[in-house]
Amino acid sequence: MPKYFFHIRRNDVFEEDPEGIDLATPELAFEEATAAAREIVAERIRMGNRANGDTFEIMTEDGSLVATVSFRSAIRLD
Repeated sequence: MPKYFFHIRRNDVFEEDPEGIDLATPELAFEEATAAAREIVAERIRMGNRANGDTFEIMTEDGSLVATVSFRSAIRLD
């Protein structure tokens, strides 16, 4: 099963995910990143912090970029 890494880009800062997660498909990795972004945004809102501006960069073990998930796109504001 492939391993996907959910790195976070925040402006000019890049936080690497050292562990990754085993998932069957890139689509599942995208869904997992979207759910994780929602949880992070919710926690930031509870703490009174800024809730947006970050992006997950989903990469494979060989460093290939699979997808990006902006935290803003993970939440609905309508």
